[in-house]
Amino acid sequence: MVEAWYMDESQEDQRTPHRLRPNRPVSLEQLRSLGVAYRKLDADNYETDPCLKEIRRAENYSWMDIITIHKDKLPNYEEKIKTFYEEHLHLDDEIRYILDGSGYFDVRDKDDKWIRISMEKGDMITLPAGIYHRFTLDENNYVKAMRLFVGEPVWTPYNRPADDFPARKQYMKFLAEEAQ
Repeated sequence: MVEAWYMDESQEDQRTPHRLRPNRPVSLEQLRSLGVAYRKLDADNYETDPCLKEIRRAENYSWMDIITIHKDKLPNYEEKIKTFYEEHLHLDDEIRYILDGSGYFDVRDKDDKWIRISMEKGDMITLPAGIYHRFTLDENNYVKAMRLFVGEPVWTPYNRPADDFPARKQYMKFLAEEAQ
């Protein structure tokens, strides 16, 4: 089961958990209210997993690749890690499935507070278009993830502030409707 919590304001190593004291956990229901979807799958059998095949069919995830984030596997590793951790949004949903290793996705809640989502092998997350977020490795410094897209992949992150994009406006409308 995925674990999420509100983050402290420390600027120390981004790879540490950054839990508030006392810890303030965040439930799957709270994540869903932000438009974040979570699934647990069988990462050992991702190539033949009928659940993954059905998710891809149902959600129209027609394109995928696998990325390994580790200093020995990813060209321009240090630069990429910094880029992933910049607060940004995308104009399309971001879908990631952790095949091995672990890391953190951080998302902003409706009050602009950071929530850290701990991701490990078998976890699949969908971040809605327009949500401010970022990614970092944890202290293990390794993750292998499947990236899924509807149609051709679009890799463009729009760093904050990006409030004028239609995807952000639509996301803010979604949050307002969820609050009612």
